[in-house]
Amino acid sequence: MAAPPPSPLHTLRIHQQLVLALFVSSDNERIYSGDGKGWVVITSSRSLRAIANWEAHKDGLLGIEEYGEHAITHGRDNKIHVWQRPTESVSIRQGGVASLTDQLPPMLSYSLDVNALNFCRFSLLPSPSSDSEVTALIAVPNLVESSLADIWTLPNCTRLHAAIGNPEDTSATHFSDGRSGNKPGIIMSMHLYYAPWTLPSTSKAQQELRLLCAYEDGGVVLRRRTAPGGMQTVEGRGWEVIWKSRLHVESVMAMAVSKDCSFALTVSADHIVGRYDLNTLTQIEAEQSARAFRTKHPGNGAISIRDDGRVCAVGGWDGRVRPYSTKSFKPLGTLVYHKENCHALAFASTYGGCTTDRDFGGTSDGLDGDEDEDDMTDEEKRQRGRWLIAAGKDRRVSIWGLMSFEKGTTA
Repeated sequence: MAAPPPSPLHTLRIHQQLVLALFVSSDNERIYSGDGKGWVVITSSRSLRAIANWEAHKDGLLGIEEYGEHAITHGRDNKIHVWQRPTESVSIRQGGVASLTDQLPPMLSYSLDVNALNFCRFSLLPSPSSDSEVTALIAVPNLVESSLADIWTLPNCTRLHAAIGNPEDTSATHFSDGRSGNKPGIIMSMHLYYAPWTLPSTSKAQQELRLLCAYEDGGVVLRRRTAPGGMQTVEGRGWEVIWKSRLHVESVMAMAVSKDCSFALTVSADHIVGRYDLNTLTQIEAEQSARAFRTKHPGNGAISIRDDGRVCAVGGWDGRVRPYSTKSFKPLGTLVYHKENCHALAFASTYGGCTTDRDFGGTSDGLDGDEDEDDMTDEEKRQRGRWLIAAGKDRRVSIWGLMSFEKGTTA
């Protein structure tokens, strides 16, 4: 007799509109969700009660991310807001009902005017130096031309690099599949990161800044900064293309990059999941390493990679979530709950594994004072570290408990 299909561990009915953005804090304590009307909810992963619920934007959410003691939200109202992250009261963490004080909107620290025409969310890169005035870089589409990218500094909101993407280049671009075109279209997704060490060095400032962009024409382009660090550039100067690849016929709908920035995955309206090796440094290597995995399910709008890089999840327009092995792309099952488009996916961080609070300079709990976290056992934290969170057009957020998918394990 066939085993019954899996069901979500929990479902959250906390939004009145379709849910477009998800994020899980690095310590797994907070789940962020944003909807089509600009409302953001921060939910405790322990009690599954709201820590905060407020109208962050006047239009739909494009992205949410925790950033130290702040939360960054990006809306279609052409704004990026940086909020003071609300603290979680003891009563909420222990399952109590939030008071009116607990539900007050967080304090707005500062804002940045951006171009949200192309539905492309920001990419945040925390600074590797703790003594720098610049605590993070943030990449967004260019203020005027949506096919180009800008990079700003936080918290001083200075544009460091403008119009990345060579705005004067109108020549035909040739891709690895033999097609060509004059323009890649608007940017659909981007990821800003520092490349792994290529030469021995003790200075973090010498890390190579790279920007990966996915485009409307189905192509992906990797660029690196050639200008000295900290030097402001305009009109795309100080950047060069490492490689270009196009595996999709349709627009890239979503892109995810592994935690170690070794590979990226893309999905589109077609049935292909594209895989790109970010360690390749030449066009020829990129053409040889880029792979198009053909699935049986066209129409995908969301993708996420678990922090160990072994498992990814793809969200379909049919509302189904499909986990895959990132190496072989063997299907690992189908999660059926949402009836319509799955717009957002987020993995929790593996407990005791790859993720710590170092990424964003945050503390490991959101409580005031020195409260301990031992109301959860290690096994409970380990199970929480296997959560996959999905959301979509049906306004619901589903939380799934996945297997470890490790050989020789059954849970």
